Amino acid sequence: MMLFNTSLIALVLFVVIAVAIAQTIKIIPQQHAWVVERLGRYHKTLTPGPSLVVPFIDRIAHRHVLKEIPLDVPSQVCITRDNTQLQVDGVLYFQVTDPVKASYGSSNFVFAITQLSQTTLRSVIGKLELDKTFEERELINHSIVNALDEAAANWGVKVLRYEIKDLTPPKEILHAMQAQITAEREKRALIAASEGKKQEQINLASGAREAAIQKSEGEKQAAINQAQGQAAATLAVAEANACAIQQIAAAIQSAGGSDAVNLKIAEQYISAFGNLAKAGNTLIVPANLSDMSALIASALAIVKQGK
Repeated sequence: MMLFNTSLIALVLFVVIAVAIAQTIKIIPQQHAWVVERLGRYHKTLTPGPSLVVPFIDRIAHRHVLKEIPLDVPSQVCITRDNTQLQVDGVLYFQVTDPVKASYGSSNFVFAITQLSQTTLRSVIGKLELDKTFEERELINHSIVNALDEAAANWGVKVLRYEIKDLTPPKEILHAMQAQITAEREKRALIAASEGKKQEQINLASGAREAAIQKSEGEKQAAINQAQGQAAATLAVAEANACAIQQIAAAIQSAGGSDAVNLKIAEQYISAFGNLAKAGNTLIVPANLSDMSALIASALAIVKQGK
């Protein structure tokens, strides 16, 4: 009996010691922070790694994750400056930077951040018109982050960024916007087609102008070439005639040249007279046809008179 009681006491002591050790040694994971309270008051913050606490006196009151945390902000209806309802859905990214403030600065800092982001979003959207809300997403995100970060500093939380996931206007507005977009696209298409036709006409006119210039330049060059050819031909004929005259003059100045000229003139005179006699219906016959020497003498006389 005594042996059984001793064993039971030893077992109880072992369990108590094991529980005490388990309550004394705490292992904190990386990127976590645990807030310890001693007898109801804040005592210390446990950082990653093993730490010791006093059992039954110290208590792990709050456990915080120091990683960046995404928070889905519930969708809500916002009214724009031009009185248009807009369904807005977003996501918020924050990080706990001060575990003590996160534990005692707010009873529920996640709920507080969510509510503040919704009210700030409604305020920012209310200052913008519907068309601007789709263009100024970066401005909206920046405004919400600034407003939340200033307020969340007292809660030990750093708001990193806010992103709008979706902006959904009513169906009637969607149809009107689609019609407007279609009209704008048709307008741009007509403008592009007219610009294309205009450029086509400009190109055709420019091509015709260039062709006319090239044609006139060709005709001009052809006329120049023809004139130069005619001038060269005339010059060649003149030079040939001058050369022939010089040769004739030289031949006349030579011995017997004058007699040869007289004979040539007489022959041409007789030939011309013969052709004149054959022209028309009337036959011209010289009075002294039998005396050809007289005819030649007459020709020589003409030559002498010409000299």
